[in-house]
Amino acid sequence: MTKIGLIREGKTPADNRVALIPAQCKWILKNSPGIKIIAQHSAARCFSDREYEMAGVELNEDLSDCDILFGIKEVPPLQLIPGKTYLFFSHTKKKQPHNQPLLRTILDKRIKLIDYECLEHEDGQRIIGFGFFAGIVGAHNGMMAYGNRTGLYKMDRVYKQRSFRELIHTYFGLRLPNVKIAVTGSGRVAHGILEIMNLMGIHEVEPDDYLRRRFSYPVYTQLKGADLYAHKKNGTYKRADFHDSPQEYQCRFLPYTEQTDILMNGVYWDKDVPRLFETADVPSETFIIQTIADITDDANGSVPINLGDQTIEDPIYGVDKQTLQKTAPYLASSIDIMAVGNLPNELPRDASRYFGEQLIKFVLEDLLKGGSAIIDRATIAKDGELTKEYEYLRDYAEGRLECVVSGQCLPAVA
Repeated sequence: MTKIGLIREGKTPADNRVALIPAQCKWILKNSPGIKIIAQHSAARCFSDREYEMAGVELNEDLSDCDILFGIKEVPPLQLIPGKTYLFFSHTKKKQPHNQPLLRTILDKRIKLIDYECLEHEDGQRIIGFGFFAGIVGAHNGMMAYGNRTGLYKMDRVYKQRSFRELIHTYFGLRLPNVKIAVTGSGRVAHGILEIMNLMGIHEVEPDDYLRRRFSYPVYTQLKGADLYAHKKNGTYKRADFHDSPQEYQCRFLPYTEQTDILMNGVYWDKDVPRLFETADVPSETFIIQTIADITDDANGSVPINLGDQTIEDPIYGVDKQTLQKTAPYLASSIDIMAVGNLPNELPRDASRYFGEQLIKFVLEDLLKGGSAIIDRATIAKDGELTKEYEYLRDYAEGRLECVVSGQCLPAVA
């Protein structure tokens, strides 16, 4: 008998998403003999304890008898059970300083940590994540912020809708001005942004047309790797080379700052990837961006005027164009920033359903059978040691934080 535990989220504020929804648990129990699923009680989950009970899941505070434990966000170190296999977003692969004690505790307690963020196909494509719904919510919030700023239209909050389907209904009759929107990225986050662009009836145009003219209707352009980056020496872009040596590339986004009203940022970023623009560019009169939805949300990252997270309840702040200091939103002298680290929590039931589908399809069977190459590559720690692929985290895990660059990377969208 293999026992799967669904842990109660321990971060504050508590995350309301789940790795497996009740219907998926019911399917697993029906189709996988020898599996038992136990869930801790939780008042914060987007699915109630009663819904899990109805699906055949046992409710129990004690998960110490479970073999595999599923969560979403980082588990507080004191809540970690020694010797178990955990799957959650640990946000340690970029040496995030605030999670160093978490990784140290995982090693001390000889926990096997499989990080969702590290589950990748052989070509490096992420297998599982909430990026699509981060893109959905972030794009909505960015458009909402621009409407609040200009007074040209009004949009309601996402979390007031019970489902993605209900959210779509709020777009009926929405009339947008002839706004220009730059969408960066090509992954799950970008796909979510594009979904909202299309649902709102915003027309796609090619990057060269976007740079040359204004339009009498709302438009967006999508900027992928080759549109955004060029090698410093030869001006070319090769995806594999860029991912291996991003410091050899420069960003080509600056001309778009002169033609863009709203920036929807969905690019992956780490410390060696060039930023979309620099802080010195912001005070220029030609820098006309008024609203930035930094959906991938790296403080001082690809958007260098991202000054840190807001909350779902209060997602927008301003940055003064001259002083670059944080202000209230919607001021004439500021740029509005939407930066929230848990955007999918505004549509938690839809986001959880999508996440669980990917988990069942690509991960669960191999996990129950004892592993696979994909799972091995996503295993950060095992038996009290870092695995070979994550040896670069040793200084970080041992608390020698001088190895972490200033201007830390914050977690990728989870």
